[in-house]
Amino acid sequence: MLAQVGLLGLSQAGVTVAAFGSQVLLARTLTREDFGSFTAVLAVVSLTAPLAVFGVSELWLQVFGQEGARAYRWVGPSLRLAGAACAALLLGVLAWSAAELPDVTAAAVRALLATVVVAQAALALAGSVRQLRGDYRGLSALQLAPHLGRVVVTVAVWAAGLSVVAAAAGYAVVAVATVAACLLASREFRRGAMPLEGHPAPAARAAVPAAAVPAPGAVPAPAVVPAGPAVPAGGLDAGPRPGELLGAATPYVLGNVCYLLGIHFGTVLAAELLGGAEAALLAVPMAVLTAVYLVPRVVYQQYLLGKLHRWAGSDAEAVLLAYRWGSAGMVALGAVVAAAVAVGGLVALPVVFGPEYRDAAPVLAVLALAVPFRFGGAAVAALLTSGGLLRRKVVYQAVGAVVLLAALAVAVPVWGVRGAAGATVLAEAVLCCLLWVAARRGVVGDAPLPTWRDLRRRLSREAPRAS
Repeated sequence: MLAQVGLLGLSQAGVTVAAFGSQVLLARTLTREDFGSFTAVLAVVSLTAPLAVFGVSELWLQVFGQEGARAYRWVGPSLRLAGAACAALLLGVLAWSAAELPDVTAAAVRALLATVVVAQAALALAGSVRQLRGDYRGLSALQLAPHLGRVVVTVAVWAAGLSVVAAAAGYAVVAVATVAACLLASREFRRGAMPLEGHPAPAARAAVPAAAVPAPGAVPAPAVVPAGPAVPAGGLDAGPRPGELLGAATPYVLGNVCYLLGIHFGTVLAAELLGGAEAALLAVPMAVLTAVYLVPRVVYQQYLLGKLHRWAGSDAEAVLLAYRWGSAGMVALGAVVAAAVAVGGLVALPVVFGPEYRDAAPVLAVLALAVPFRFGGAAVAALLTSGGLLRRKVVYQAVGAVVLLAALAVAVPVWGVRGAAGATVLAEAVLCCLLWVAARRGVVGDAPLPTWRDLRRRLSREAPRAS
């Protein structure tokens, strides 16, 4: 376990360095106005990613965790759903680009960065495929490669003194290459022939009635879920009906939209109300915060979430350990990281990005207060997702998004980018408290919490490992 998480952590460290390096080079190459506009467009495009993939990547983790190989019946219909959503959003972003005419530069940047919509959707799907196989080495490489490509682009832009349109064109080339790599990495899965981590090999599986498999979103039974059929379910069970597929995927879409609102909407609003130069003062600290937020996403979204879906029906102790020690550990880690970000940013931002970004350091210090809330919220949110409380989690995420939007509407016109930072912290605190209470009531209930000795026993393998 530690080796796999460590591998993902190293990959994300590389992603963080690469993403941050790209931001630095672009900030030093482009004018502050162009850099703010570029990052604002990239933020808008990133906000569309959950709609483009339409929750299919998270849905795969859920249904394969519950059904095993029978869940292959979901693959074809869900890919068609994601493809249709992706095509619609791509056309929407291109129309948004055309609306910027006759400003050719702004229109070109928007049109070129539209390719990022498809690339992010492809990465999300291929990443879930690698998780289902237990191929964390492949997942790490897949995540890192696009960011290394962007570094190459930004180095070329910096070295040659190219324009913002050239930077956007380079990002588009990387996006196209990313889509091609993701298609290659998932071809075995699309054929329904990929082995699944944590499930018996096909030769060892015994068929069970379809009724034994819990429906997506339902609370799993406390007993161990039986194994699925000997062959992928395309030959035994019909695929999900359109309404069933939409109902299962929509909560994931809404949850991801709410998540990305917290990351990107402040920059978008600052660009609209205050201009690109002011938006850049928020975009730089948010780039740091986005890199920091990769830590809980690595642990929970990329490593533990698929396992939590399995443990929810077969290993209550593992779920309780994740609640007590995992969530507390994430809050403690978040506090340490927040202090390092707040103090380090005061010195590092003007040095790394240049003197004109000196005013971004106090903004980062305010935003750092949100880190412990995000770390703790990610931990308990994963427990709600795997514990059959997905819709309740999404409702609370929507409440957090409403709080953010209301706070931004009040704070940005009055206090500018610092107001946006304060609004972000407030929304994160409200959301973390709501998720924590829901996990305590809905996942833990009256169950006794495991002790430190129980955790040591599991880690030392005195008890059989959950898989």
